[in-house]
Amino acid sequence: MDESKNIAKTYNPKEFESRLYSWWQDKGVFTPDVDKNKKSYCIVMPPPNITGKLHLGHALDNSLQDFLIRVKRMQGYSTLWLPGQDHASIATEVKVENELLKKGIKKREIGREAFLEKVWEWTDEYRERIREQVKRMGCSVDFTREKFTMDESLNKAVRHIFVKLYNEGLIYQGNRIINWCPKCKTALSDAEIEYSEQNGHFWHVKYPLANGDGYLQIATTRPETMLGDVAVAVNPKDERYTHLVGKTLILPLVNKEIPIIADDYVDMEFGTGAVKITPAHDPNDYNVGKRHNLPEINVMNEDGTINELGGKYAGLDRYEARKVMVEDLEKEGYLVKIEDHVHNVSCHDRCGTTIEPIISKQWFVKMKPLAGPAIDAVRNKEVKFVPERFDKIYFNWMENIQDWCISRQLWWGHRIPVWYCQDCGEVIVAIDEPTKCTKCGSSNLKQDNDVLDTWFSSALWPFSTLGWPDKTADLEYFYPTSTLVTGYDIIFFWIARMVFSSLHTMKEIPFDTVLVHGIVRDSEGKKMSKSLGNGVDPIEVINEYGADALRFMLITGNAPGNDIRYYPEKVEAARNFANKIWNASRFVMMNLDKDLMDKYKDNKNYSVADRWILSRANTLVKEVTDNIDKFELGIASQKVYEFIWNEFCDWYIELVKPVMYGDNEEEKGIAYNVLYKVLVISLQLLHPIMPFITEEIYTHLGEECECITTSKWPEYNEELEDKKSEKEMKYVIEAIKAIRNVRTEMNVPYSRKAKVMIHVTEEDMKEGFVQGEEYFKKLASASEVVLVNSKDEVLDNTVSVVTLGAEIFMPLLDLVDVEKEIERLNKEKEKLEKEIERVEKKLSNKGFVDKAPEAVVNKEREKGEKYKEMLESVLENLQKLK
Repeated sequence: MDESKNIAKTYNPKEFESRLYSWWQDKGVFTPDVDKNKKSYCIVMPPPNITGKLHLGHALDNSLQDFLIRVKRMQGYSTLWLPGQDHASIATEVKVENELLKKGIKKREIGREAFLEKVWEWTDEYRERIREQVKRMGCSVDFTREKFTMDESLNKAVRHIFVKLYNEGLIYQGNRIINWCPKCKTALSDAEIEYSEQNGHFWHVKYPLANGDGYLQIATTRPETMLGDVAVAVNPKDERYTHLVGKTLILPLVNKEIPIIADDYVDMEFGTGAVKITPAHDPNDYNVGKRHNLPEINVMNEDGTINELGGKYAGLDRYEARKVMVEDLEKEGYLVKIEDHVHNVSCHDRCGTTIEPIISKQWFVKMKPLAGPAIDAVRNKEVKFVPERFDKIYFNWMENIQDWCISRQLWWGHRIPVWYCQDCGEVIVAIDEPTKCTKCGSSNLKQDNDVLDTWFSSALWPFSTLGWPDKTADLEYFYPTSTLVTGYDIIFFWIARMVFSSLHTMKEIPFDTVLVHGIVRDSEGKKMSKSLGNGVDPIEVINEYGADALRFMLITGNAPGNDIRYYPEKVEAARNFANKIWNASRFVMMNLDKDLMDKYKDNKNYSVADRWILSRANTLVKEVTDNIDKFELGIASQKVYEFIWNEFCDWYIELVKPVMYGDNEEEKGIAYNVLYKVLVISLQLLHPIMPFITEEIYTHLGEECECITTSKWPEYNEELEDKKSEKEMKYVIEAIKAIRNVRTEMNVPYSRKAKVMIHVTEEDMKEGFVQGEEYFKKLASASEVVLVNSKDEVLDNTVSVVTLGAEIFMPLLDLVDVEKEIERLNKEKEKLEKEIERVEKKLSNKGFVDKAPEAVVNKEREKGEKYKEMLESVLENLQKLK
């Protein structure tokens, strides 16, 4: 069975990664059937924005999802990993607008229709780029079911949901205080705001009483909003001001009278206890204004300049107006003082512009009725967060949620399905475009110019992608989906919205588990960004090291919910691991003899090494499967790595080489079958982590190994468990290591053989040491192996080493000169004496003995006894040498 002639001599992922991906696609292994005889398992890919190429965060996200999908596919589920992209209305519109500006083209000049043509051109280009990147990463997604948030089928879902919520009274239009981005010229939801700590000021200003009887002092961080002040509020319990409530003040610079009102909102302890009220430019003031029926005066244009209501300041940018107004306040004697102040400023998360709260007519979703069931679903563990601690972020957001502003003053996105009759003013909300006004019959209708918040369509992703509102076979079979894998940074952006949208629409949860991962940071722990220049392109990494190496590094370094650091050295180490697997597999393939394997296929006359590796591989299957079920993917990956590198490659293959090169046909046939079986199990367990290399090797293992992607996931077999053999081989391996260490310390060349005498101290391990005779000869340079019943049988002038269950002796003259060995033993003696002194000092400390747990104290006593035994042995050996 020499399949090695068909597999390359050296590992080079460039030679097979693209070929294998095309082969998988051609075979349709990523496209599941709706098979009622199988359990379904579905993951919807968090759709990346079409604003640029995928980054390392996407690579981590995709690697974790592919791990889960590939395992479930091998476990016999009908698995759907549904890919797609998000239109990202604001971000994409800004990108395209900026590209056009480079060519001297302005969005407003070419008009909506022409601009949208340009956006669709951008969309087609970047969706194709994302597809190629997803393929390069080895993601086993079903591109036949790929979706885009602006697809007609998803737009249909959006229109149905909007009309449904409107008819239920959960969507309404109204004038409310909202977050406004003066740069993007659109409303934003609270979830699209980031807070930035900035240095600012408190400007203390006098507001004179209209009757000339003094003034009230207020402090503001935004003097320009004074132009929209309609009152000054004090706390009704504040005795300093109760006599002034109901009187009026002169608004500085504007010279109009405004009332003094009493409201519990005012904190008596903060500042002067008097607060200016600007309902059109502050959410708290807005609420105060509603309680007191105050007017709402918006003094800002959509670009952040002062409007015509700002008098002499009209036309100035808000910050220029602030500067001029402060100068005027000082000139006219209103400015008391300026204090430095550090405060959190709300900024648009996309462009970084400071948000301006303003009164605006927008469309909103009532959130309280939707939030309740969504909170219960997580509290009752219908939807589980992994790690569980992230449900606190979810609860904090959902329990304090405000109505969601869903309209955006943009062109790219799902246009709001609302039409206005230009003749009678009727508002028509409809799934399909109406031809006539439902009230007056006029056909003079105009659609709302605004589009919906990107997250409105993304919130429907788990069911809209499967065909809703149509009753499709995919929707019936794959919904609810199974696991959502995503970063902790979009828990309230996306996860919460999917939960409440799905519960309200489908009456079912969208998924049962949310696996939360962190972000990928650079080697110094800094967040990767273009501005810092520390970003890493995953495709460049794949070009250099291969997709498997990148995936292995990302998965093995991952613990749910935690950030990970990217180290190029770790990717290189992962590539070295791939190289090790390649060479070991090729060696096995070169030596397997199919005729002998068939002849001894059912022969169970295993050696201790055979029983050991089969039992260890079997234990590994159980542990890795358990880890995956608990979403401990990083731990599972590490265990597979340690088994393949250490136990299989470094030990078992070396242990069976004498058999492979020997003359015993039966032993060979048995060893070949064990090698083959363990190699297949190893490749299958590694496949979800490193899909390309495992597939390439697997398909060269013989006719029965057609495709590892669709092969059966290994299952734990109780009959293969052999703890006795595991222990015996552990002792033999530790003994070989101990002998090697001594020989290394003494600079004994490998070619120099030495007699090995073993005094077994654990009787039940004797058989293992007997069976390990050939292993000592091959791997520990033993000329012969003799088991002695007592140390009295040991020859004089020997080197000894204590290991698990045994003490090993080698004639000194077989190894080195006497003087060097005396020097080594004296160092060992000094080291053991220090350890004994440390333990005895610890045990003589009454505080330690009285306070430490009994088990800890006993462990120290055991250590002390062990060190004394070892010292006694060293002293004996020294005595013999002297």
